[in-house]
Amino acid sequence: MAISWIRAAVGLPVALSVALVSGCGGPPRDDRALGGTSIVIGAASEPDNLNPVLGYAPNGASKLFDGLVDRDADLTLRPALAAELPRVSTDGLTWTADLRPGVTFSDGQPVTAEDVVFTYEAVVAPASQSPIAADYEALESVRAVDTDTVEFRLRYPYQPWAQRLALGIVPKQALAGQDIRTAPFNRNPVGTGPYRLVDWRAGERMVLTANPDHYRGAPQVTDVTIVFAADDNVRAQRMAAGEFDAAALPPKLARTYEGRPGYRVVSSRSADYRGIGLPVDLPITATAQTRRAVNLAIDRQAMVDTILAGQGTPASSPVAPALAQWHVPSTAFAFDRAQAARLLDEAGWRPGPDGVRVKDGVRAELPVLYPGDDVLRKELAVAAASNISEIGVEARAESATFEQMLQRRTGTAGLWGGGDPYDPDSAAYTLLHSKYADTGGYVNMTRYRNAEVDAALDRGRQAGDTDARVAAYHDFQRAYADDPGWAFLVFLNHTYVLREGWTGLRDQVEPHDHGLIHGPWWNLEEWTPAAAAVR
Repeated sequence: MAISWIRAAVGLPVALSVALVSGCGGPPRDDRALGGTSIVIGAASEPDNLNPVLGYAPNGASKLFDGLVDRDADLTLRPALAAELPRVSTDGLTWTADLRPGVTFSDGQPVTAEDVVFTYEAVVAPASQSPIAADYEALESVRAVDTDTVEFRLRYPYQPWAQRLALGIVPKQALAGQDIRTAPFNRNPVGTGPYRLVDWRAGERMVLTANPDHYRGAPQVTDVTIVFAADDNVRAQRMAAGEFDAAALPPKLARTYEGRPGYRVVSSRSADYRGIGLPVDLPITATAQTRRAVNLAIDRQAMVDTILAGQGTPASSPVAPALAQWHVPSTAFAFDRAQAARLLDEAGWRPGPDGVRVKDGVRAELPVLYPGDDVLRKELAVAAASNISEIGVEARAESATFEQMLQRRTGTAGLWGGGDPYDPDSAAYTLLHSKYADTGGYVNMTRYRNAEVDAALDRGRQAGDTDARVAAYHDFQRAYADDPGWAFLVFLNHTYVLREGWTGLRDQVEPHDHGLIHGPWWNLEEWTPAAAAVR
C-alpha cells in the first residue's frame, strides 16, 4: 500500500490545551440533547477528493460508496454490492461476482457490472494517475459477463485480491469520457452508500444526509456534519465547548475525558505505524549493519509510555501485532545501546573528537525530517534523534512538508506513517520490494533492496494456500530483521472522545487512515439514537 498520511496543525501548547479541557467540568453546556438523529464529528483531516478511483476510502467504510464487499467488526469480509462473496477459480486467477439486485446510485440509476468494470479499469489506467494503482497491479483484465455479473482475471494467484474488492464503485455514466483527475464528480459524487453528500465547504465542513434507499435500510442517524479542525488542541477545546459530538484526539488529550459524565473515551487498536525511513544512499545508513545499529539505539517502549501515554505498542516491521497469525514477535528489536555502539565500531565508524563518529573522513549524520504540522510525529522524531545521538550519530529532528520529505528522501531520514490490518501484502509490498526502489512517489522511499526480502514478499503475494503465505511472511520478517530498511517505532492506538447518546458502536482494528472514514463511526449507519434523545 502506498504511504498515506494525516495532516494535523500545531496549535496551543499541549499543557495549555489539557488545562483548558480539564477545566470544563461535566457534559457540554449547550441546548442540544445527548444523542439524537444528527451528529457533529470533529475531524483532523480533509480529503483531497471523494472519488474512490483517486484513492478516497480504498479500504471501504466510506459513507458515500459501497464496494463489492465490506467488513464487519472483526474485519471479516461480507457481501456488499455483491450478492454473495465472489467465487474464485481453482487456479486462483479468475474471480467472479454477482451483483446484488435492485441497488441504485443516489441519482436513481441502477448499478451494473459495467460500473464495476469502469471503476477498476480507471484505477489502473495511466491517465488517471491514481495513487492506489500499485495496489491493483495483479489485475490483468475485468469484464462484464452480463448486466449483473463481473469477472476479474488476475496475472497471478493473489489471495489478497479479496481485500481489493472493498473499493467503492463509481457510476460509469457520471465519469466516462472525462479527465478523472479534474472531474466535478470528485467534489460532488454520486454513490450507493448509506449517506449522500449535501454540502462541502473546503477547509470548513462536510454535510451528509441518510440515503433512504440504501440496500441495508435507511440509517437512524440521519444527518452528519464533519467539521475539519486540523489542530489537535482546537478539536479538544471545541469538543469541551459542546461544538462536537465526537472527535479524534491524541492520547494525552483524550484521557482528560476519562470518568467525566456524558462522555466516553474510545481506544481502538490499529496497524498504523510511525517509522523512520533509513535511506540507503546516506553513508551512515548505507549498510545492514549500521541500520541495525540505529534500530537497537531506539527505546520504543519509552515512546509508547510517554509520547503515546500507553496507547500503542513498539514496532519493528510494518506487520502489526493486529495481524496476529502473520506477526513474528521474536523479530522485534531490543533497546540495546551498547550493542548498537559495537555494531558501529565493527563497521568502521569510530568516535571523533566531538563524540560524533567518523569513517573515511565522513561524519555520521542523520537528519530526521517530520511533517511540521504533526505534533505526534515531531515528538517521536525528537525522541528518536535523541536516542540515535547517544551512539555517536549526529541526528537532528527537522520540520518539513511532505513534499520536501519526499524530495530529500535520498539524503535524509523521514518520519512516515502507514499500514493496515487487512493483509501483510498491503502493509509491506510496495514499501519494501526493490521493484519500487527507483519508482519515486510514496513507495519504497528509502530505495531499499534485499533479494531475500523480495523473494519472501513475492511468495506471500502469490501463494494460494494460507499456510504457505503465513510461512512466507514469517520468512520476510526474519530476513528484514537482519537487514532493516527502516526504524519502525510504534503502532498507535487511535483515541477518540464521544458524547453519550447512541448505541450500536462496535470496535474495529483500524488502518492508518482514520478519524474521518475509519473511527468509532465506521458503522454509523448502524447506530441507534438514545430513545429519549430529541434534537
